[in-house]
Amino acid sequence: MNRILISLALMLFIACANEQPGPTKTTIAVIPKGTTHEFWKSIHAGAVKAQRELDIEIIWKGPLKEDDREDQIALVENFISRGVSGIVLAPLDDTALRVPVTNAVSSGIPVVIIDSGLQSDDFVSFVATDNYRGGRLAGADMAQRLNQKGKVIMLRYQEGSASTMKREQGFLDAIGEHSDIELVSSNQHGGATTESAYQASENLLAPLKDANGKLTIQGIFCPNESTTFGMLRALQDAGLASSVIFIGFDSSEKLVEALENDQIHGLVLQNPFRMGYLGVKTMVAHLKNQPVEKRVDTGVALVTKDNMNDPDIKDVLTPDLNKWLK
Repeated sequence: MNRILISLALMLFIACANEQPGPTKTTIAVIPKGTTHEFWKSIHAGAVKAQRELDIEIIWKGPLKEDDREDQIALVENFISRGVSGIVLAPLDDTALRVPVTNAVSSGIPVVIIDSGLQSDDFVSFVATDNYRGGRLAGADMAQRLNQKGKVIMLRYQEGSASTMKREQGFLDAIGEHSDIELVSSNQHGGATTESAYQASENLLAPLKDANGKLTIQGIFCPNESTTFGMLRALQDAGLASSVIFIGFDSSEKLVEALENDQIHGLVLQNPFRMGYLGVKTMVAHLKNQPVEKRVDTGVALVTKDNMNDPDIKDVLTPDLNKWLK
C-alpha cells in the first residue's frame, strides 16, 4: 500500500511539474512620446530590428498626442503592473515622469531613457541625440547663411520637453555670438501637433509682414518635426516659402521635398532608427548583467541640399521603414 501511495504521489508531482510554465521570453515595453510623427515610426522600426536580432518581445505603446502626460504616466504604471522585463521610455515631460520611473525601478523593472532627458538618475542609461549640439549646428548655419547679420525668430516646441529645450538653447547661444543678428521672437510655442504648430506659426508671422505682405525677418528656426512642418505650411500658404532662411529639425517626406525645393535650407538630422535600436539593445544587455554606458550619443548632423544625397545621410534622411514595420 505504501509503495502504491508513493508511486501515486510521484506521478502527481511529475504531472504538476510538467504543467509549470517554461522560461518566458524577455519582454520590453517601448513607450514613445507619441505615435503619429515619422520620428517615432523610425524609433519603432529600430526597436523592431533589435527585437528580431535578440529574439525578444517588444510592446510598442505610446500616447496619440505628444502633450498627453497623463496617458504616458498611465502606460508606465500599466506596464509595471504587467511585470514586463524592462521599459524603454521617451519621457514627454522631464519632471512629470520622474515618479512613474522611480516606481518602476522600485518594482524591479529597469528603465532606459531615450530621446529626451529626465530630471532624475533613476535609469540604466540615456540613449539620445546631443540636442544642445544640434541646436548649435542650426544657429551656426543660420549665422553663416545670413552673413552674421539680420533678424531671426524661433518657434519653440512645448514646455517640459527636455530634448527640444536643449535644441532651443543651443540655437540661441550660437546666434547670440553674433551682435548683428537680432532675435525678434523666441517665446512662442507650437505645441504638440502640426495643427497647433501651424496656427502658432500663422500668429507669429502675421505682425512680421510689411505693407506688401513681405516678411521683415530673414531667418526662422524650428526645433522638431511638428513645428518645422507647421511653419512650412504657414509659409507656403502665405506664398512666403523660400523668402527666408529656414532651418528645421528632423525629417519626413514633406520636409525632404521642401529641402529639395529650397523652401527649407537645412534640417538638423537625428538618427531615430539607431535610437530605438540601441535603446532596446542597451536594456537587454543590462538584463544580462553586461556593462552599459550611462550616456549613449546616437549622433546628429546638419543636412542641406548639397549633402542630402550622400549615402550615409540619405539612409537616415529617408529610411526604409516598411522593412521593419510591415
